[in-house]
Amino acid sequence: MLRMVEVENGVVKGLPAADPRITSFKGIPFAAAPVGKNRWRAPQPAEDWEGVLEAFQFAPIGMQARPGVDKDNIYSREWHVDPDIPMSEDCLYLNVWTPAASADEKLPVFVWFFGGGLQVGYTSEMEFDGERIARRGVVVVTANYRLNVFGFLCHPGITAEVPEAPANFGHLDQQYAIQWVKRNIAAFGGDPDNITIGGQSAGGGSGLAQLTSPQNEGAFQRAIIQSGVFAPLYPGNLIPIRGISLAEAEEDGVRFFDFLGVSSLEEARQLDAEYIMNKALEYKGFWGTVVDGPFCVGDPFKLFLGNKRLMVPLIIGHTSSEFFSKPDVSSKEEFKDLAVELFADNAGEFLELCGFESGDIDEVVERATVNSIEYAIRIMARANAETGANTPMYYYNFDAEIPGWDNPGAFHSVDLWFFFETLAKCWRPFVGKHYDLARQMCNYWANFIKTGDPDGKDITGEDMPQWHPYTPEEPYGMLFKDKPEFLKKGPDALMDFLVKEYFKR
Repeated sequence: MLRMVEVENGVVKGLPAADPRITSFKGIPFAAAPVGKNRWRAPQPAEDWEGVLEAFQFAPIGMQARPGVDKDNIYSREWHVDPDIPMSEDCLYLNVWTPAASADEKLPVFVWFFGGGLQVGYTSEMEFDGERIARRGVVVVTANYRLNVFGFLCHPGITAEVPEAPANFGHLDQQYAIQWVKRNIAAFGGDPDNITIGGQSAGGGSGLAQLTSPQNEGAFQRAIIQSGVFAPLYPGNLIPIRGISLAEAEEDGVRFFDFLGVSSLEEARQLDAEYIMNKALEYKGFWGTVVDGPFCVGDPFKLFLGNKRLMVPLIIGHTSSEFFSKPDVSSKEEFKDLAVELFADNAGEFLELCGFESGDIDEVVERATVNSIEYAIRIMARANAETGANTPMYYYNFDAEIPGWDNPGAFHSVDLWFFFETLAKCWRPFVGKHYDLARQMCNYWANFIKTGDPDGKDITGEDMPQWHPYTPEEPYGMLFKDKPEFLKKGPDALMDFLVKEYFKR
């Protein structure tokens, strides 16, 4: 097994995972500490080290709201369970799980970015253990990146200092990690020319940002976006992660510097990181993706629709109980006015699809409510075909029964236990059917990472249900419920109408 590896900055030593055929390396620096003069600056090269770096434990998490404090929060119960987890501004580290016995195996590589709204999250969340995917012949990398005000603040002083990299430092960290993998992963038995990036929620949105950045040509060969694309339908329904203009972000940065009590970038860089984090929480700001020009050249969703992206195969999907777009009206008259506003001459068809004449306002609103991620995916899939791109897109819906006293349904992020096949770490009373489903879902992911096609055999030797790409002629996807089922059923009439209307705007 590869327990000792030489990377560009020195020698790193790993440990046997729970399965000793897998070696885990935790806490490898892939960039310099983003502190002092490197705060609010694109990632810089890591420093060399002497001797052997013992990569035996995860590095501290990036600066963020203290996890695990609110015990009534489902995510605190689920995986943010340790309020004493070490935290530091010095956070640019990654982790590697490799099944390779030698450096010449050229195994496929999976680079994972965690979610958390670009405000919170970390690679050491217990669901992100890469061992089970690695057992399927994949080198797994999970990479940390800067968050919130540390990763996405903008300011005129920052732009003036380095106009070629004025924003999106968290995304640039992700990009830098991919580049590090390209340069170093062969030493772990990985193939630098066979890389799949993946992420969920903000990690999935980050994947879309990387997919549509002109700076990433040739950086990776496939992508997996889980619950990470959004297309709100109705006014007032906010996108969880939105790209704003650099000028708008700079204005907010000026206001935040005033809130900190500083007037210059130099002063702000001298402040203590914990002080800045506490003030950011008090400020109640949201820092995220910025249309800066060099890295992000526009709304990543619209860039994808226009084929301004890497033309690579894609797995994309959602859970059944997350991010619904709902009309904010209180009367049928308001609902009718909204229909005219949105669909003009086709408002009558929309009203009919929502059962306007036969139901009260609550019933009509319920019928008009749609999963905004499914809506976005079906728009993307139609554009993929109609623009002639026709890159393979594999669509899924995760709708498994989730046990527990809280009866949570297939809530946002719960699918992570299954894709990483880490159910045994969860407090929930999962039973055999859940473990079977997780095994097969992990199989599909590993197959896709290897070849760009998720199909293959289960460990039982049986063929898993075949997963066909989504096309306008066959707008189907894989349903992960009690077991995988390729559901040959297209969108309902309302969703079909809404997608067609999107392209008339």
